[in-house]
Amino acid sequence: MTACACMAQGQASKRVSVSVRTAQAQPGQVQPVAPGTLAAPRLPRLTLDPAIPEVQKVEYMGNGHIEVAGAVLTLTPDDYPRARVLAGYVARRVLAEREQLNEVDISVYDKASYGGFGGPLPLLTASVPRERLGDFLEWSAGKDSYERAWLSSTPGAAPVRPPDRVRELSVNFLGSLADKTADAVRHTTAKVLGGVQGGLLYRGNSRTALSALTFDDAPHPMYEPLLLDLLRRNGVHATFFVIGRNARAYPYFVRDMVAQGHEVGNHTYHHVRLPPLPIATATQEMVLASQVIQGVTGKPVRYFRPPGGDYTPATLRAAEGLGLTTVFWTDDPGDFQNPGVEVLIERYTRTLRRGGIVLLHDNAPEMLQALPTLLQIAKDRRIELDTVGVLVGQPQALGRPGTGRSAPAQATPRRTPALVPAELRVPLRP
Repeated sequence: MTACACMAQGQASKRVSVSVRTAQAQPGQVQPVAPGTLAAPRLPRLTLDPAIPEVQKVEYMGNGHIEVAGAVLTLTPDDYPRARVLAGYVARRVLAEREQLNEVDISVYDKASYGGFGGPLPLLTASVPRERLGDFLEWSAGKDSYERAWLSSTPGAAPVRPPDRVRELSVNFLGSLADKTADAVRHTTAKVLGGVQGGLLYRGNSRTALSALTFDDAPHPMYEPLLLDLLRRNGVHATFFVIGRNARAYPYFVRDMVAQGHEVGNHTYHHVRLPPLPIATATQEMVLASQVIQGVTGKPVRYFRPPGGDYTPATLRAAEGLGLTTVFWTDDPGDFQNPGVEVLIERYTRTLRRGGIVLLHDNAPEMLQALPTLLQIAKDRRIELDTVGVLVGQPQALGRPGTGRSAPAQATPRRTPALVPAELRVPLRP
């Protein structure tokens, strides 16, 4: 049975709440999710025979064209020197186990502090397309270099703060009555005129047959190559609002986004709601994320989306001070809550509009199943899907020619201040 078929079969089964699933799972195996979220379709797993003790799980998934596996390894400090060798061995074994696989993505964690995808960062990550296996094995043996691998400079370090359980269902402005009144006026103006209004972007120009396609929470191993492959096959570009810590651990996927003509935006460093934080801490969340992104892409970051859609006058001013436009959405089918593919398509169809902004998540399995249909619906309606920069008339930021569309002017992004030293790439001994 193919990965897509297994996902569909899982979708058809009875759904249970994530709280029940979390209680039955081992600690660290489930990323924190928003309350009320349903269980995602269970992904098929590979069983290696003979087993490799350090391998916690190997899952795989397809998008109808390619298949990708994600392997999670956990090591004790005594095993750290073997991390690269083990990663190479696992990559070779996984690709040999299932000939349909086009790629395996490796994430190696410290065993004692492993907290799932949202916990402490991995020790080592790597993206290994089948045709690059030989190059990766050379690197894992300590030779040459391999640009699709990352090594942590702080093995086993805990995150500064855990990710929030965020449900992005609506835009939430928090402030005084006077602040809310002013924001309501700005919101109404933005809806009527479109474009950037007071540092905010709610929607584009409804007179153009164009909508922005955006993905939050990127990059995620295994999901990212599947999503990028689908977008490439359909000739569609999008804006990815990436979490800084994810971009740090999987920089090669961020580089893939830029190489394929996509746009990379800021979604905070730890994926946390900003309003409850001191403004200095909230500002640092934006700064650190932009610093990581710009370090990977070599391009200034222009757009910011606050987790949960929560913002205040202070966080808005902080974003503007960093040269960031705060971007919201008009079309949110709720893919991260796993409502079912049919529900996603119905919600998307109902709210897709000219000048709109579509919100999806790169790590939602049902999104991958629904995306080809979502792209076709836009095409049938003669609505072009593209990046936020193109929506507001700034395709030059992506190195692409102008579109001829008129749009409100956008502020030039300021240089991101270096509040922390750049990360040192200290390799683990092979």
